[in-house]
Amino acid sequence: MTIRNFSVVLAGLLLLGLTAPAEAKLPKEQIYSLFSQANEAFRQANSLTADADRAEKLYEKAILSFEKIINEGQIRNAGLYYNLANAYFLKGDLGRAILNYRRAEKLDSADTNIQKNLSFAHSRRIDKVKVKTEKRVLQTLFFWHYDFSIKTKFILTCLCFAIVCVSLTVMIWFGRAAPGTVTAVICGILMVCFLVSTVLEARTRASRVCGVITAQEIIARQGDGQNYPASFKDPLHMGTEFDLLEHRPGWLHIKLSDNSDGWIPEISADLI
Repeated sequence: MTIRNFSVVLAGLLLLGLTAPAEAKLPKEQIYSLFSQANEAFRQANSLTADADRAEKLYEKAILSFEKIINEGQIRNAGLYYNLANAYFLKGDLGRAILNYRRAEKLDSADTNIQKNLSFAHSRRIDKVKVKTEKRVLQTLFFWHYDFSIKTKFILTCLCFAIVCVSLTVMIWFGRAAPGTVTAVICGILMVCFLVSTVLEARTRASRVCGVITAQEIIARQGDGQNYPASFKDPLHMGTEFDLLEHRPGWLHIKLSDNSDGWIPEISADLI
């Protein structure tokens, strides 16, 4: 698995004719210029296989251009975050790479390139936090809820609803028959399942706050202060993801995928 060259993604974004929103601090022409600068810096960095220091500086230049487009140009889309994540990954900043892959995924969860690069970045993490057995069982039994994007589930809901309507219409006009009844019942059940899954995921997204550790290494504490004892035997490392439980001045109360929790300094992580 390799990181895809984002110059292809850049060209696609330019063809969309992106325009800066009213609150943007950058004019459209400057945004296009930053696109070009980022693309060129990334291309040059990829070609410098024998000069790691020079390549890192060029990746940093591409990162600064992308972040300026996002923050000052007020343009946020999956392609931008994907490109930014690729630059961070190749620069060696795994934490911010995963952070931006997650931001890209949040905007377009159906993009296979985002999913592949995110999975590859996950494989490079130091911390191997296991998912609880109960959750793994649920993910297996209800794979369609966890694996399908919310857009896919909505489309399947509409499709099943349409089939149910057609089946009922046929039954009304031509009488009840076994094939029509079975089709209507099965599609009705699937429609309800996909609809419930879509609603649950939408509500979860609205209330759930996630983040990624961006510091090289950090010790999680049992309270919001350096004087509290450590929550875990080993420190946490960049790229580890968490759910935010509570936010206090300077500190984040986080929960990992195995349901263990602790407090980390706010500056050691970013929220998705």
